[in-house]
Amino acid sequence: MYDIKVTKATELRPKPDDESKLGFGKLFSDHMLLIDYDEGLGWHDARVVPFGNLSLHPASNVLHYSQEIFEGAKCYRTAKGFNLFRIRDNFERMNRSAERMGMAQIPVELCMESLFKLLEQDKEWTPHRESTSLYIRPTMIATEAVLGVSASKSYLYYVLLSPSGAYYASGLAPVGIYVEDQLVRAVRGGVGNAKTGGNYAASILAGAKAKHNGYAQVLWLDGVEQRYVEEVGSMNMMFVYENRKIVTPALNGSILPGITRDSVFKLAAGMGYDVEEKRVDINDVMADARSGKLTEAFGTGTAAVVSPVNKIAYQGEEVHIGDDGIGAVTQKLYDTLTGIQFGTVADPYGWITQL
Repeated sequence: MYDIKVTKATELRPKPDDESKLGFGKLFSDHMLLIDYDEGLGWHDARVVPFGNLSLHPASNVLHYSQEIFEGAKCYRTAKGFNLFRIRDNFERMNRSAERMGMAQIPVELCMESLFKLLEQDKEWTPHRESTSLYIRPTMIATEAVLGVSASKSYLYYVLLSPSGAYYASGLAPVGIYVEDQLVRAVRGGVGNAKTGGNYAASILAGAKAKHNGYAQVLWLDGVEQRYVEEVGSMNMMFVYENRKIVTPALNGSILPGITRDSVFKLAAGMGYDVEEKRVDINDVMADARSGKLTEAFGTGTAAVVSPVNKIAYQGEEVHIGDDGIGAVTQKLYDTLTGIQFGTVADPYGWITQL
């Protein structure tokens, strides 16, 4: 057991009246969690405090050299209470990100206990409406104030809670994606497999380019040959062939090992679909879409769960996938996964932690 102090907010914020207009990551609960780290002392002063701004020295490492990592998880309101989905996996992945970024690792049990303490205060911020959730954003930033390129000797770990609706305004409506063949998001040996802000910063320009051309997201290719599919936007990518086989790019060091990706793959295998992780050539994807062999495509991630894709644009050519609606395989996987998360479908994998 860890000593986690709680200071309750004296003024509580009004919860949203219309949950259909929540959007994603725009509102925050009454409290947040803070824990400090100092070299030689370790993690200390775990505390739940009223939500508010952070105070940082302008020379803090995070502001100059981007030592920063984060995670994304969700709390779901169910008929029996509240569910957390694969939360321990999030904290274990956070420590892998910390290792890659040269940052201090944090005990998973401290993460778990402190999150429970925060949720004791703010779990009622979890919305009621179908397909909504309380988004959980654990973050770690380097706080040592020195203008030298080196690993920080101090860190701040904090957690925010945000009542959220669909990540994409279109919900489960299929979207078009634009294949980026000039800019690169990450390369093997870099930090593409760590959940760090720099990966997302590298995607912003291409994302704006895709939207300018009328597409919702960027489909990234590898950074060496710019030929093999990696991620789509901030999600992992999956392709369905002839309604029975699901293929996803193999983890190669530049692709984030998504927890939703892993969940979908396990569910699909358990449902009897053929599943395969391999290098996926964008030229094969385009050819298979033209021939009709490629019957569905979708992205997977915590925020959106799944995002169906109905068209792909690459080097001036646009190909369509399926019949412009969400595919049967994608729908089945989405319904099963969200059913587990909301407690309406049995959880044979032990993924749910109940509050």
